[in-house]
Amino acid sequence: MPKLSRADAPLTGNREYHIALERGELAEYILLVGDPGRVAKVAKRLDSIEVERSNREFATVTGAYRGMRLSVMSTGIGTDNVEIVLAEVMEITDQATLIRVGSSGALLPEIAGGDLIVSTGAVRLENTTDWYVHPGYPAIAHRDVVWALEAACIEAGVRYHLGITATASGFYAPQGRAMRTLPVRYPDLAEELRRQRVANFEMESSALFVLAGLAGLRAGTVCAAYAQRVDGTFLEEAAKEAAEARCIDVGLARIHLLWEIDNGDEGDHRSRRSAMTGRQGGER
Repeated sequence: MPKLSRADAPLTGNREYHIALERGELAEYILLVGDPGRVAKVAKRLDSIEVERSNREFATVTGAYRGMRLSVMSTGIGTDNVEIVLAEVMEITDQATLIRVGSSGALLPEIAGGDLIVSTGAVRLENTTDWYVHPGYPAIAHRDVVWALEAACIEAGVRYHLGITATASGFYAPQGRAMRTLPVRYPDLAEELRRQRVANFEMESSALFVLAGLAGLRAGTVCAAYAQRVDGTFLEEAAKEAAEARCIDVGLARIHLLWEIDNGDEGDHRSRRSAMTGRQGGER
């Protein structure tokens, strides 16, 4: 390992420079959300809280959830933020499991607003990860997390889809959205991705998958569909909050299941996993 200078790895005291956390304040099981406001929504579901910290757009709560130690962190928007968060998280944890709970825009007509999408991988429409790997390197979710998230959707009885996610570097032109004030270089981008059976647009997962994979960590994503890019609709506030709540519930249930399995409480989970991984994945 190269020796790092203070400029390479800046600290504030013993705390990581951006996330403002030190070793011992993060759990090894982490839910990642984009919006700092979503951290508080997850925190309300915890049984107890031991750490609350916020710096810039990075808010963190660590506490207990059904016997496990769990952290929830906001990353803000975009792969550049995810890169910062993961680099600093890896410095103060040993073998973190990471599940992103987010929002997205559906690209396929069969995905309704409010449905959940479990990402199997991501199209890298961003350049953050190019600084780590070859442009052709795949961004793939960890199979254990994909299995666990799909199992949660089935058990909860929610509408969900398995599919490839496109991770864009921005919200407007980088996702092919029409704009009144600025030119859009690739106005047909959404339609092109739809033809390639890409399920949804979002802005973080490819960095999560690539960097976690390089570090040998488990990572996955479940997103609610807020926008439907085929018919041009967007969820109203109440429907959006309900979809967000379903997404949080699925993320919590499945990170808890992975914790149970890691700690030897495999029981019925092993047989359920064998049954699920033995059948062909698809939309439900």
